[in-house]
Amino acid sequence: MRGGWSLVLLFNRLIKINGSLGFKLCSRAAGFADLERVHQTTSTSGEATMADAYTFQTADISDENPEQTVVAESMFRGFGKRKSFSGPMATLKLFEDNTLVREVLSESGEGRVLVVDGGGSKRCALVGDRIAELARDNGWAGILVYGSIRDSMVIDGIDIGVYALGTSPKKSIKQGRGDKEIAVTFAGATFTPGHYIYVDGDGVLVSPTSLL
Repeated sequence: MRGGWSLVLLFNRLIKINGSLGFKLCSRAAGFADLERVHQTTSTSGEATMADAYTFQTADISDENPEQTVVAESMFRGFGKRKSFSGPMATLKLFEDNTLVREVLSESGEGRVLVVDGGGSKRCALVGDRIAELARDNGWAGILVYGSIRDSMVIDGIDIGVYALGTSPKKSIKQGRGDKEIAVTFAGATFTPGHYIYVDGDGVLVSPTSLL
């Protein structure tokens, strides 16, 4: 009788192992299917898509173009669904006032990347979920913030790429102070309007010309 119980327990264990393996295999297959759908995503409006975001790696661009790229110091955290993005830059220089951020992202992005020199402040946020949605809806490829953002968990569900120094729950002031379309320097690199930026989980590159 004891031998019979041992066989039953062994049989049940095999069922659990096979079931778990089957679940893992099915999950992995589903994951590959989702990734394939992402790469097949297209847009007739010229708006940057998830497929565009995965067509490069900054490591490859750096290796292939060492004389044409400047690598920013590693200090940024990634948010949003797009973990990589690139495009010509639009720039802002401001401090703890995000009025111009909303104003610029209300314009048609046409695949550009907004670079915000926020002075490195972590005391308040320059981008929140509504501004991230605005950027997505108006065709911006992504946002790089030398400062903080908020609503990070919501932004992680939005089809936009955002890199920033960190997060703060506090909103910024609204006085409209700042400068547009000027060269800004932070993280050991200069970001010039019209030049190109490439961003992914490995870091941030800038170049005077398109490298893709």
